[in-house]
Amino acid sequence: MPDAAKRAIIPVGALVVTLLVSILAIAHSTQWLWVLLLTIPVMALGLYDWNQTSWSITRNYPVAGRIRWMFYELRPFFRAYVVEDNLSGTPFSFEARNLVHERARGQTDTHPFGTERETDDHNYHWLMHSIAPEDDVETHPRVDVGNSQTKKTYSASVLNISAMSFGALSANAITALNLGAKQGSFYHDTGEGGLSDHHLKHGGDLVWELGSGYFGARDRDGKFDAERFRDSAAHDQVKMTEIKLSQGAKPGHGGLLPGAKVTEEIARVRGVPAGKDCLSPRGHSAFSTPMEMLEFAARMRDLSGGKPVGIKLCIGQPYEVFAIMKAILKSGIRPEFIVVDGGEGGTGAAPIELSDWVGMPLTEGLILMRNALVGCGLKEDIKLVASGKVYSGMGLVRNLAIGADWCNAARAFMMSVGCIQAQRCHLGTCPTGVTTQDPARQRGLVPEVQGERAARFHAKTVEAMSEMVAAAGLKHPKDLQPHHLMHRVGPESALPLDQIHPFLPKGILTQAPEDTIYSDWWAAAQAESFRPATDLVARRATANKPARLS
Repeated sequence: MPDAAKRAIIPVGALVVTLLVSILAIAHSTQWLWVLLLTIPVMALGLYDWNQTSWSITRNYPVAGRIRWMFYELRPFFRAYVVEDNLSGTPFSFEARNLVHERARGQTDTHPFGTERETDDHNYHWLMHSIAPEDDVETHPRVDVGNSQTKKTYSASVLNISAMSFGALSANAITALNLGAKQGSFYHDTGEGGLSDHHLKHGGDLVWELGSGYFGARDRDGKFDAERFRDSAAHDQVKMTEIKLSQGAKPGHGGLLPGAKVTEEIARVRGVPAGKDCLSPRGHSAFSTPMEMLEFAARMRDLSGGKPVGIKLCIGQPYEVFAIMKAILKSGIRPEFIVVDGGEGGTGAAPIELSDWVGMPLTEGLILMRNALVGCGLKEDIKLVASGKVYSGMGLVRNLAIGADWCNAARAFMMSVGCIQAQRCHLGTCPTGVTTQDPARQRGLVPEVQGERAARFHAKTVEAMSEMVAAAGLKHPKDLQPHHLMHRVGPESALPLDQIHPFLPKGILTQAPEDTIYSDWWAAAQAESFRPATDLVARRATANKPARLS
């Protein structure tokens, strides 16, 4: 058989079978003609593939090349359900996904036969427990948010729903999440997509996030509209507001909601034209310096009637963090909270280079922001929030021990309302109705059912965290400290976290910054600009000292 015929074995085979069946049908019975319903389409498809010029694989291997495509499409599902072990899946392992689903559905989350983790692996870490565990542990811990500049303080749960916009998420998903927040007494961050009726339907606490697009509080030119903001921020459900500077999955990129997802309703909520791409610019138009940013935050607080206002960012240049600290000290304006979003954070759609290689991971970012606040004596007035791949009690414990006051989770709460990590968010074909605007797909997500599951996941996760806090001999998660965590630094050694990373004492950055590892970054920071005030490379060359974050 010629090589070309071998490569076209399927359509050639279909041709041969077609000829044989035709002979049999003529000679014996017309019932054989039914077989032609299978062979003729295959033969026609092979002829088409042989002559088309768009795809080399099917031009050389008619029909057979399409089998490769089929397995390529099915590969993620085979990998997730057949190939992966319990701990190796990404972004979330099967164990992580299963834990969220079990807790959300009220199933047992206990585990038999011991840990599957390699306890001598260099990534392994653990909480050091006490021989005298605490009986009177706080089972529903809260965090009071506010300072002397706050008129309407707020009591936050230690676990809340992180920013996810209506538009990126479906109406049913938003409704379910807010119902869960209401039932579980935690807050629901709106994301930067504006404040919709679905956020308000069930009365759950809200944090209204404003990004660079100012959706829901913008004028026709896309600039901040103070009156529109004031009217919505005054709503009783809006407990706090938040300025989004960047997010972990795509810092410095802005955002884009494709026109196909900008329905009439989403356009109305956001204040943009329907059916057209909805762009979030890379940066804010309302401010461009640290001082201006704080003045804008103070304005937001005043317009909202004195409700707490926060800042959310994925950390990039350390001197920019210290610039914010210097601006706070100089202006006297104190935002009530700062959210650190880790570079491992997720989103519905982001360039892979930004997801993989841009943005400081949560642990390093959280430690840096903790040191900045503590080192400037600001931690008592400004709460610190961790956001980035939190789904378990251990995730809460780790972040709170490092210095966070509470944690936010996005993808874990998505999974609690049905997400199966199909990773079709950017295509609008989410099989569970969480990240699609297709009404037929949304139908599968019933808010009354999934909202209860979100509340149950929250309660079970906080309960698991409280059990760990009690095991450490503590009453409240705020008592957790870095030395309560041990981390492997090799197969035969481990150290407390405060011996691996630096944790600054109170006030040292204002009193003796040269005694810290951040001295160069601190010297480069200025309250009037996000640009460095000094040449960092020249300064380090003169001092013969390398740059370090930890």
